[in-house]
Amino acid sequence: MASVGARKLLTFVTGNPGKLREAIAIFGEDLPWKLVSVKLDLPEFQGEPDEISIQKCKIAMEKVKGPVIIEDTCLCFNALNGLPGPYIKWFLDKLGHDGLNKMLAGFEDKSAYALCTFSFHSGKEGDEIMLFRGRIDGTIVPAAGDNKFGWDPIFKPIGYSRTFAELDGDSKNAISHRSKALTLLKQHLQ
Repeated sequence: MASVGARKLLTFVTGNPGKLREAIAIFGEDLPWKLVSVKLDLPEFQGEPDEISIQKCKIAMEKVKGPVIIEDTCLCFNALNGLPGPYIKWFLDKLGHDGLNKMLAGFEDKSAYALCTFSFHSGKEGDEIMLFRGRIDGTIVPAAGDNKFGWDPIFKPIGYSRTFAELDGDSKNAISHRSKALTLLKQHLQ
């Protein structure tokens, strides 16, 4: 197992530098692990979030050959029984923020939730893949704030007057679905 000083390497399979920055900020420096990233082309599986996360982690384990984490994020509209869910990336690419809002035009219910699932494998043969989930409820609103990070401009968390995109990084990291999942993972790794 590779290490840096006394810290072991944990590979976060992502090509998204924003996700890596958020994960490093949330993890902090008090872990015996150093988080690094690698971009791998993993298949886009279909199914339920847990199934998708486990399948991606299995493939990542084979390629990384060491401790690995995979993140899968869903944006789920309650009026659409959880869709677009794990397919949010593709819906956003094709429809944009406006199109996602239009999907709910015929519904009074604009509520949604963001779900983040991290799958972790220790890199040791025989160990099971572990799942860590974080969820935050909110509302789908017209885009507001910077357009730097996915669907953040259209998701306003419950209890907040601003979208994820309008919150500063520390405020978002304190409440986000990713933060909740990573906090559970961090507790496990400690």
